[in-house]
Amino acid sequence: MAEHHFHLQADWPGGRNSEGTIAAGNLQTKISIPPEMDGPGIGTNPDEMLLGAAATCYIITLAAMIERAALPLDEMSLESEGIVDVTNGVFTYKKIIHRPTVSLKQQADSRQHEKLKQLVEKAEKSCMISRAIQGNVELELEPSLS
Repeated sequence: MAEHHFHLQADWPGGRNSEGTIAAGNLQTKISIPPEMDGPGIGTNPDEMLLGAAATCYIITLAAMIERAALPLDEMSLESEGIVDVTNGVFTYKKIIHRPTVSLKQQADSRQHEKLKQLVEKAEKSCMISRAIQGNVELELEPSLS
């Protein structure tokens, strides 16, 4: 069994509306509470980072699956949306919606298009971030395939 270890250093100088920094490998940025939650909105925040982790994991997983299936990929992009519910002052990450846009080259046949449709669904279930948040955050797909 192989294990991969990732490390993050966070520095936070003060109270709720301070700004801090994080550094983890190639990720180095300022952090603070977002303005939607009455914070200063400097740098990124946990809500964006969870969305970013889920989105990048999904698109990288999908890309690997498309490559392994030898599908003739033309273009691929992704828009993702995170929804945070605030009820009685309690913030809960409710849902992440992935909207992948994937097109195959014109010579792709119907079998390859059907395989793409299957992989778009399978990638969400296979991504390690999706598996980590499963049962806590609703995951939804709204693909556009051609």
